[in-house]
Amino acid sequence: MSNILEIKDLNVSYGGIKAVKNISFEVPKGKVVTLIGANGAGKSSTLRSIVGLVKPSSGSILLNGEEISGKTPEQIVSKGITLVPEGRRVFADLTVLENLKIGAYMRKDNLEDDLNWCYDLFPRLKERHWQLAGTLSGGEQQMLAIARALMSKPDIIMMDEPSLGLAPIIVKGVFDIIREINKQGKTILLVEQNANMALHAADHGYVMETGRITLSGTGENLAADESVKAAYLGKAKTKGVR
Repeated sequence: MSNILEIKDLNVSYGGIKAVKNISFEVPKGKVVTLIGANGAGKSSTLRSIVGLVKPSSGSILLNGEEISGKTPEQIVSKGITLVPEGRRVFADLTVLENLKIGAYMRKDNLEDDLNWCYDLFPRLKERHWQLAGTLSGGEQQMLAIARALMSKPDIIMMDEPSLGLAPIIVKGVFDIIREINKQGKTILLVEQNANMALHAADHGYVMETGRITLSGTGENLAADESVKAAYLGKAKTKGVR
């Protein structure tokens, strides 16, 4: 199976602080891969370096076999990768439809089919296409952020903490959408603190701790791993301990 994204010996520093320390991983085409770990583990820094928002201090980032490290975010997006940022970051003073069109700003082709696809995935957005994004609920804004990213027609979509700040029932809906997008052929790299949801949605997972990858495996195997359960799933190893 071919890898759409390959990270090799990646290092990212802010000033003198190393946020990402010599990590390597791959994202196979058509799969869901997740990076889990505590806040500050280096997950978001990894995504930001892939999409060109942070310059790696060393290492290689290959997208479809092409080195993209050092390219601008615009160049990287044009190569077929996009990021749904943490905190949603919709354009509050623009309508839902205007936000979706901004997601396609580099495209010169007709947007109609993809707009309809996004509206099929997110019927609520179709109902509210005229509404200002800032007046949507948190869950609706997350739907809009994902749909906006899809409008660039990416080969791979990266999501940074899509469940953050959302009620449990809304989180379930977001992960249902992630599965559906994947089922329709999109490759997904997911960063999540909600390890339980992420591992059950993922084909493969990596555990990050203080900038390093400490464990990897299938989503299913990691979800069953005792050390992962104890650290990230809120399940202690010893019965009777809470």
